[in-house]
Amino acid sequence: MTLHVNGVAHRLTLDHRTTVLDALREHLDLIGAKKGCDHGQCGACTVLADGRRVNSCLMLAVSHDGAEITTVEGLAGDDALHPLQEAFLDRDAFQCGYCTPGQLCSAVGAIDEAAAGHPSHVSPPDTPAGRPVPLSPDEIRERMSGNLCRCGAYQNIVAAIEDVTR
Repeated sequence: MTLHVNGVAHRLTLDHRTTVLDALREHLDLIGAKKGCDHGQCGACTVLADGRRVNSCLMLAVSHDGAEITTVEGLAGDDALHPLQEAFLDRDAFQCGYCTPGQLCSAVGAIDEAAAGHPSHVSPPDTPAGRPVPLSPDEIRERMSGNLCRCGAYQNIVAAIEDVTR
């Protein structure tokens, strides 16, 4: 099978039970995505698959044959951090840093979803369909609710995402 990870095609021979997370960490040595709960409940393993955020611990690699996977290692440009990475640094939006890769990938996905007009549970009912959804602090918190931070850096995470979306 082939996984396109951070713009590079990787031909892999994997056990059919291998998750995307394990393929990334154990076969490609990309250790940014973390194994937190291994049940899809904490978000530490969040990556982007074909531009959509997914819990990589729940996704079988064979079901993503040919997919474009973006990990936290692939967010930055050649010589510059991704704007969200810069904002996380500026806002001190991490403490231990364990959840940070998943938070960053999830934030990229959440921003893209809102820009594409996908409402969340807290979006006003009169939000026009298909139009970008403004990312208020409540919107950000709702969209990021699947990513847990055991250190409690939530306020700074929300502020960092707000900085990028203004």
